[in-house]
Amino acid sequence: MIKAGIIGATGYAGVELLRILLRHPQVERIYCSSVSFEGQQIDSVYQNLLGRLGDKCDGLLMTADEVKEKSDVLFTALPHGIAEQYADYCVKNGKKLIDLSADFRYGLDEETFKTWYKKSWDFPEVHKESVYGSPEMNREAIKNARVIGNPGCYVTSATLALLPALKNGLLDTSMIIVDSKSGVTGSGRNPSMSNQFCECGESFSAYKVGCHRHQSEIQRNCSILAGKDVNIIFTPHLLPQNRGILSTIYAPLTDEGVKSIADMAQKRGVDAVEAVRLLYEDTYRGEPFVRVLPSGVAPTTRVVRYSNFCDLQVYLVNGGRMLEIVSCLDNMIKGAAGQAVENMNLMYGFPETTSIDFVPPAF
Repeated sequence: MIKAGIIGATGYAGVELLRILLRHPQVERIYCSSVSFEGQQIDSVYQNLLGRLGDKCDGLLMTADEVKEKSDVLFTALPHGIAEQYADYCVKNGKKLIDLSADFRYGLDEETFKTWYKKSWDFPEVHKESVYGSPEMNREAIKNARVIGNPGCYVTSATLALLPALKNGLLDTSMIIVDSKSGVTGSGRNPSMSNQFCECGESFSAYKVGCHRHQSEIQRNCSILAGKDVNIIFTPHLLPQNRGILSTIYAPLTDEGVKSIADMAQKRGVDAVEAVRLLYEDTYRGEPFVRVLPSGVAPTTRVVRYSNFCDLQVYLVNGGRMLEIVSCLDNMIKGAAGQAVENMNLMYGFPETTSIDFVPPAF
């Protein structure tokens, strides 16, 4: 049994972490902190928690220092540039940390982080302890890690969509287009003009075109998977709904990729698009949270809400020379808190699906 701490517990990702950890059978105690609501009870901030904290959490929003001292594993759900100090503390005191910001998503590549986040690292040595927390990419390394950089929400949807095609060398990597749409929770709980109801309700808009920070993370992941540089064009959009991400990826095939797909189709006795779909099925067979949908079934945010699933479907377009992949997940679960708990499970040797094996609601 372990004791878990959440620093930044009153943000959307933080309170989802609390909701998930409350049902985790291996977590005996949960401690929470919040700068904005320090000294208050978390169930007065989020009334959905009234009567549900039980013996695991007294609900008091403590200081971050109190939480880090009491916890075995620390979740940091904070803006970028803050988690390093807590990671350094955890490493020096035999504890573990899972960070939901971007601070530990770039390995040892401080220059890329600095370019996109306009900040240098304060504790560069601690980054040698960090592992990128995508179980589908790094499961074995996560098991032995002390510091985890939890992937971004858009990044998870794009990475899982592209992983099989990149690893099998099917794609022309000179220009892959990632077109993503997210619910408003992706912009966080703090009010802004863009997330006011009158601004985003009954509206649909692109934002941060060409300069969204997740572009660099998607590009890094894809380059690792492909074993060479991959150029990504990423455009995010804001959907008039609370949660969910749907990404549509347009990836041109190389001549060799077209031939490889034709060969797979011939060997299996299926058409080309089914051959690609079966390749995706084979790649993700045994993965507990990636669902390659049956032929003809399109992913939708409705059937992944409140779950840790990522649903995928593949298409061949442009005369069979372009692979189009549609990817769908809940940005607050597989895109944030659920994947963080999945990483915790791996780090402590618990069954990977523990407390995150939600069945999505049908409507």
